[in-house]
Amino acid sequence: MSPPVVTVIVPGRDVAPYAEEALESLRAQTLVEWTAILIDDGSRDMTGEVFAAAAASDERFRVLAHDRPVGLGAARNAGLDRVDTPFVAFLDADDVLTPSALQRWVSTLDGSGSDFVAGAYVRLRPTDEGYVPGPVQPWVAASTRPARTGVTLADHPEASGNIVAWSKASRIEFWRRHRLRFPENRLYEDQLVAQQMYTRARAFDVIPDVVVHWRERADGSSITQHRAQLPVLTDYLDALRSGLAVLDAADARAAAAARVRLVLDMDIPPLVRIAATHPDPEYRRRVGELVRDFRERAPGHRPADPATTDLWDIARLW
Repeated sequence: MSPPVVTVIVPGRDVAPYAEEALESLRAQTLVEWTAILIDDGSRDMTGEVFAAAAASDERFRVLAHDRPVGLGAARNAGLDRVDTPFVAFLDADDVLTPSALQRWVSTLDGSGSDFVAGAYVRLRPTDEGYVPGPVQPWVAASTRPARTGVTLADHPEASGNIVAWSKASRIEFWRRHRLRFPENRLYEDQLVAQQMYTRARAFDVIPDVVVHWRERADGSSITQHRAQLPVLTDYLDALRSGLAVLDAADARAAAAARVRLVLDMDIPPLVRIAATHPDPEYRRRVGELVRDFRERAPGHRPADPATTDLWDIARLW
């Protein structure tokens, strides 16, 4: 077999029910020249055993085990330190790669010479029959359709809405040249790094192909399903504002404006609904502050759904 060309960093903590499906999605890749670093972040369940069994049966898998949890950002950074291939990608151990994901990422970058490529993704939602992938959401489509190569945020400002690490493959040299690292000891660590990638890249590519199925866990245990908790909201707001500050510092005005509009339309309405009945007034205060700040940045923006405007008006009074 030829040497691997891409390393996939796969962190996971207490994801034993889902990890085998993630690993099988790697084994099923049409591009076979890959290696994966499986990072057991201090799991208390059988995640470590699932990873160890994979490594024992396929030399493309390597395992890094943490005695105690260090968090997703630190786990990814530990993986980055061990990459020895031209390209790097990420997969959370409860998600699933589509079969041609690595092939599409690598072939696109080989053809373009860009620093990274971002693809589309869909939710993997629980049903009575199991997990079923949903449609590509409008904001994902806006960031990835049509296919573009060799662009910047000036050419494609809507790309700033695609902020997840696992939708992208990059040249490892790009990460090292710019000393990119994930924030540690906080949630929503993707957002800051994504905007740093967009603003520092000489050029990037986008493809409309669905590359990842992002799992919405039936038990509600994933971090993105915990926004009713004040500490989770705090980390979300910090990440959001940090990412926006990167765009502002780079004078990426159109990209920053696109990001603000997306947050107003998609992120803020569910937060307002949570805040309206939240027992902690501090939660409402922070959501209200966010709405006022973002409405000031986009005074003329009108959402497609008039009910969203009503929610903004409610929150501005908090």
